Amino acid sequence: MGVHVIKLPDVGEGVAEAEFVELHVKNGDEVQADQTLADVMTDKATVEIPAPVAGKVIWIGPEIGETIAVGTEIFKLEVAGAGNSNEPVEAQAEPQEKEEPKAKEPAPKAEKAPEPKREKKPAPAPAKSAPAPAPAKSGASLNTQRPNGAVRKPNEKPLASPAVRKSAQDQGIDLRFVHGSGPAGRITHDDLKAYAAGNAPGIEARSSGYQPNTSVEEVKVIGLRRKIAQKMQEAKRRIPHASYIDEVDVTALEELRQHMNATRKEGQPKLTLLPFLMRAIVMAVRDFPQVNARYDDENDIVQRYGAAHIGIATQTDTGLIVPVVRHAEANDLWTNANEIKRLSDAARDGTAKR
Repeated sequence: MGVHVIKLPDVGEGVAEAEFVELHVKNGDEVQADQTLADVMTDKATVEIPAPVAGKVIWIGPEIGETIAVGTEIFKLEVAGAGNSNEPVEAQAEPQEKEEPKAKEPAPKAEKAPEPKREKKPAPAPAKSAPAPAPAKSGASLNTQRPNGAVRKPNEKPLASPAVRKSAQDQGIDLRFVHGSGPAGRITHDDLKAYAAGNAPGIEARSSGYQPNTSVEEVKVIGLRRKIAQKMQEAKRRIPHASYIDEVDVTALEELRQHMNATRKEGQPKLTLLPFLMRAIVMAVRDFPQVNARYDDENDIVQRYGAAHIGIATQTDTGLIVPVVRHAEANDLWTNANEIKRLSDAARDGTAKR
């Protein structure tokens, strides 16, 4: 047996690095030749990395979200024959060998041994159950044990009957901060009374049941979402944003759209309002070329474009994506409608390219 090392290939002209965005295998998996191992994303496209040979995955280098250079080792496969590496297979197989004894250790016989010992000692059982009656004390003691405050984990819904919820709403009490003495922590009317008494004047307690939330959740942005975030930030920094709102009577336009759909030829797509709006944009920027322009801040030149490249906002499972219809000025309504459908479908199924 040998080791075959897979390195990040040259995935595109002028591309020196790529981001590791998705992993399709794990250590120990048997893979076939040409099977996809992972996806990497460049500034141009998302590229699949296939297995050049059949073998077993024994090492995975980069982590999801890591940017790696062309030529970096990303996988090692145990293959039949010599492979393309001088590394001994034993060194790579160590993690697999360590997992085997762990699987043998938790044998059912070893776990059954201590069980009879516990059954022979009935005496400690009542001692452990002794603290159980403690929660069933008066409302004042409940507030002492768990003072009014963040008594529940974030997003944990308090248990209470509809009547208790209605009473809490009438009193302006947030049930998230009320300790429940009932089964499974259910809040009772007595708990509400105890909570209200704890907030009464003359008692040291907060005037409201709300607490500041100082938690911070960090979500790593990788792959396509990271590229979209970078582009949006760049657009806000370099492109002047303007909004214009007007009211337009489109009764005649809607009649035209319905007529064209009713008389369309076989194979032609059904027209929505978008192709008409795209055509309107094309005509508008002819009259106002300064709108379809870019300021070159390095050379102090305004570049006015004849082409009209129009983005179509598309909602997908991974968020909002804006594929672009290129040269809308050269398309008629039917062609634009076809392009909208083609690009929106590609955005939703993840096959859209740069």
